[in-house]
Amino acid sequence: QVQLVESGGGSVQAGGSLRLSCAASGYTWSTNCMAWFRQAPGNEREWVAAIVTGSGNTNYADSVKGRFTISQNNAKNTVYLQMNSLKSEDSAMYYCAAHSPRGCFGIATWYVYWGQGTQVTVSS
Repeated sequence: QVQLVESGGGSVQAGGSLRLSCAASGYTWSTNCMAWFRQAPGNEREWVAAIVTGSGNTNYADSVKGRFTISQNNAKNTVYLQMNSLKSEDSAMYYCAAHSPRGCFGIATWYVYWGQGTQVTVSS
């Protein structure tokens, strides 16, 4: 089992920045990738970014490419999402996900472990 705890959400004005953290505990050695998803009220859960834990390779949704950066600190078992140039449409609950046996892609149902989420609100 892997437990995930997100932090770092909050309220910010458009154009501002936030850094989300996802602290993993448990059998973290078994996870092949980590990802961030988000979900706004009335919308489906949307993939944001993913990182392959072994190689550090990253991938991003087109909507955040160039503005968001996913990174990891293996010593701390923590994954980060640096969010810059935030827009009102980035407002959502952000979820951390871990381990996708079928590959590190943006398909929510492929991920085994999920955190409880952290709210991000961007005001224009």
